[in-house]
Amino acid sequence: MKRILAAIVLATLAIGYAGVPVSAQENLSAAEHRRLFREGAKLWPVYCNTCHNARPGSEKAPYEWDQIMMHMRTLGNIPPDDANAILVYLKSR
Repeated sequence: MKRILAAIVLATLAIGYAGVPVSAQENLSAAEHRRLFREGAKLWPVYCNTCHNARPGSEKAPYEWDQIMMHMRTLGNIPPDDANAILVYLKSR
């Protein structure tokens, strides 16, 4: 039973991760990074702050934010482009 549950959780995370744009993983131009940072700063309160207190992005390592966004994108029903912007914002704080 535990193996089945673990397989379901891993499959759900993999599906959620597939929706996060690749640009969140690549180097961005400075202008694109600034644009996504500003957009993420506006979107974070909309999607995240309703349940989570504000914390500095530096509280987590970048790879941790990748994992958290994979999970929360699915739970919070966050569109891929919005998730990408929020991820850039969190990694840059």
